[in-house]
This record gives sequence, structure tokens and C-alpha cells, in this order.
Amino acid sequence: MIVVTGGAGFIGSAIVWRLNQQTTEAVTVVDRLAGEDDPKRRNLAPLKVADYLDADDFLPRARKGQFKGGVSALIHMGAISSTTETDEALLKRNNTDYTRTLAESSVSAGIRFIYASSAATYGDGSSGFSDNPDAMESLQPLNLYGASKHRFDLWAKGAGLLDRIVGLKYFNVFGPNEYHKGDMRSVVLKSFEQIRETGRVRLFKSHRPDYEDGKQMRDFLYIKDAVEMTLFFLESHAAGIFNIGSGKAHTWLDLVTPVFTAQNLDPRVLFIDMPEEIRDKYQYHTEADISRLRAAGYARPLTPLADAVSDYVLNYLVPGVCLKP
Repeated sequence: MIVVTGGAGFIGSAIVWRLNQQTTEAVTVVDRLAGEDDPKRRNLAPLKVADYLDADDFLPRARKGQFKGGVSALIHMGAISSTTETDEALLKRNNTDYTRTLAESSVSAGIRFIYASSAATYGDGSSGFSDNPDAMESLQPLNLYGASKHRFDLWAKGAGLLDRIVGLKYFNVFGPNEYHKGDMRSVVLKSFEQIRETGRVRLFKSHRPDYEDGKQMRDFLYIKDAVEMTLFFLESHAAGIFNIGSGKAHTWLDLVTPVFTAQNLDPRVLFIDMPEEIRDKYQYHTEADISRLRAAGYARPLTPLADAVSDYVLNYLVPGVCLKP
């Protein structure tokens, strides 16, 4: 049995999808669903799971080591993922303390523990994007979300757990099953909707002289590649914190142009002012150093950005479907 927390969410449901493709149906999903109308139910509908548990019911069981059904691995993707969340206590409770309980319980029970950290821990990137544990203390996240993730990473290091668990710093992941994420949806999905509504895409202007409008750079990673990297650690004995990215930065224009191309449209981009409240917290350049991931044995090639965007647009956004096994 493999437990996937946040299993109805974006990356979590994609992990369940891939496990189903690998003929694994012994999956328990842990999440929080707000009634029958919760949009995350759409992600779960085509998937095959053995059990579903509410996150608040699962926590006391995990605390007591009451893992059902011979659990072999716990993949912890559940978290508050909003980078604009301002409730620090809420983030600490859900992103830091909850993760600590699951990590301690998993290690005590001899269960493989893989959890989602975040590239948001790197802040403005001035300290680099190395996932070497020796560089962790110098990082300064720009928002409370990143700080909540970083706080757990530091705790895990201090507790001596990084040689027994796996933390994954996801960069800018995009792809199917993110429909429910509201303002946290990827620019690919937002661009697709804007093109349908207005025929053009809105991007933030640059407010730094060293970056042209639309030339701000991020490490964009397709969800299918992110899932392959994650599940690699079910087979590998590697431990520690690893970057999960493409290893190559692209501009926002690189990202949105294939959204037009896939639909046989000429690119039309309108640059708008960035809200003042996020200007001093905006990342202008991110690029994952994935050398430690490669050294751990992950050798699969990554999907080229234009191909990934085209697959997402034509096979998921146009027909309006989720991942299906």
C-alpha cells in the first residue's frame, strides 16, 4: 500500500495516475475535500484507489503509527500551496507541523517517506539554487509559504533525518489536473483561458532594468516529468533533499508562445503592471541545479518545453479532461 497525501490535488493526483498506469491500485489517498462540489473530486474521478481518508482523520492515526494495509511508502504532497497565504499559524500547522508528524511516524515504522518541499525556499535566488544540505541555512524565502517549507527542511536536517527521508523542491510545475488551483494555476492554463476570452495573453511587465518585459525567467517543469522524478525515489535508496526541475530556465514568452502555436494562432501579448504588493517578492530567475538528482541515478530525458505545452493544450485543455489511467 502506498499512501499519497494531497492525493486529490495537482501533483498528488498525477502521482496516483502514474501509479495506476504502473498497475498499482493499492493506493490510499489522503486529502481534504469540501463537500460534493469540491473541484478536486474531478481529479480523483477517473483514478483507482483502495481507500480515501480525510487529512484530519489521518493525522492522529499516523501519530500513533496506525498505518493500515502494510504501508510501504508515504508520499506527502498535502499542503497549503498558496504563495500569497498570509496566515502564518495556518501554514505552520499544515505545512510544517503536519509534515513533521508524518516524517517521525514513517521513520519509526520503517516506511519510505517522500515529501514536497518547494523552490520557494530559495527566495530571490541570490544564494543560488543548490540542493546541497550545507547551503540550506543561507536561504531566505520571500513569502510565508516558502518559509513554512524551509522551516521543515531545516528541522529535518537538525533532527538527522535527511539520510532517511526524501524532500523534493519542486520548481514551476504545470500540466493537467491543476484546474482547481484558482490563482495558483499555471500561466499555461491562464493563458489558454485568456486566449479563448480575449485572443491575447497578459504578462507582467518587468520592474527591473536588467530584464525586458516577458524575459523574466523560470524553471518550468511538466507534471509528467515531475511525477517520474518523484516516483524514482520509490525504487532508489537515495535520501536527502533534491531539486525537481528541468535544469534550464526559460522566459515567460518561451512558455506562452507554444500555447498560441498549438492552436495555430499568432502570439499576442499585453504587458501589464505587476501589483506593487508582490514586486519585492517576485522571482526574476529560477533554475534548478539537478546534478544531485542525476548523480542519484535519475537518467530519463525531460520533455522539451514546447512539446510539453503542446501536449497539455491539445490533449487536456482543449478537450477539458483530467489525467486518466
